Amino acid sequence: MAAQEILLLGDLILDVPEPDNWLAGIAPLTRAADLVIGHLEVPYTTSEEEMPGDVPAPGANPAHLDALARAGIGAVSMAGNHMMDCGVTGLAETIAGLDRNRIAHAGAGMSLAEARKPALIPLGGRTVALLSYNCVGPELCWAAQDQPGCAYVNVLASDGGPSRPQAELVEIDPASQALMEADIAAARRLAHLVVVALHKGITHRPAELAAYERPLAAAAIRAGADVVAGHHAHIARGIELVDGKPVFHGLGNGCVVTHALAPAQDHPARAEWVERRKRMFGFEPDPAYPLAPFHPEAVNGMIGRLLWHADGRIEAGFIPIWFEPPGRPVPAGERAETIAGYIADIGEKGGLPPLNLRREGAGWVVSPSSSSGP
Repeated sequence: MAAQEILLLGDLILDVPEPDNWLAGIAPLTRAADLVIGHLEVPYTTSEEEMPGDVPAPGANPAHLDALARAGIGAVSMAGNHMMDCGVTGLAETIAGLDRNRIAHAGAGMSLAEARKPALIPLGGRTVALLSYNCVGPELCWAAQDQPGCAYVNVLASDGGPSRPQAELVEIDPASQALMEADIAAARRLAHLVVVALHKGITHRPAELAAYERPLAAAAIRAGADVVAGHHAHIARGIELVDGKPVFHGLGNGCVVTHALAPAQDHPARAEWVERRKRMFGFEPDPAYPLAPFHPEAVNGMIGRLLWHADGRIEAGFIPIWFEPPGRPVPAGERAETIAGYIADIGEKGGLPPLNLRREGAGWVVSPSSSSGP
């Protein structure tokens, strides 16, 4: 049996018209893969309810989930800081839309048990398990025994307050980590490959990893995960191999096109956040990117790539992508070497061991550097 190709996309927000157009640049890559897993950043719903706890993202048109299916995206993680922004109705409508399109999903549900349940995805006679956890809050979006919401790992804030995206999150709650580890061990018994998606880290800052990120990812690997897929920062992070298994510390944006971050808008909380985040994180968005006004370095992107061999061996790497104005992801083309170098460089700047990169077709395969130590 030939190796199966699994692609990993970062955050997905399609809340502007013509969703197929925004995915068209990467769709030839995603349709050709055996499985594509992305992260659904916002609810896809007609609900206009706004939940407190974070700067509320608007719901995207639920019909736009059909475009994800047409682009070959077969599974999504859902545990993130915006998934409950449109309330229980928003979550329920999102799940119904994913089910209608036969897109597997994990990380959110009508109870904590449902949110913690792995998606089991058949793939060529084998099974892939997907688990998904929100590590950044806000706590109001977390599921409970009888409360809809997201699966989570509680990372404690340095100020003693609740877990929330704008706090300095520093220390993993041991009991919460243990629950994640138990979920992974259980999924390991059900599947041949276990992918754990962690919505984690510090937004909008190149290279920087929070203190908890590497220990949490390593705990997931040592509990039985084969791959960790990180997202939330809206900018790419480095790649690490833990016990030979890949950790993508930040996949950046998969496809994010939204008016929610426009400087001039009628929504006071969103307009205030647009200005505050520039002060907090010290960047000015490029005006050529009105639908993706992120840190200027966020144009350097990647799609995580796994080659899963018949003997269970995984070759991990990435395909460089670039975001053309006003925010559309496309294959990197002549920029590919530069972006591959950027991914390697930000990993080392973030304190990760250096990696060897070997070009293979349109992508790069990663392996430990001889100078990276044991």
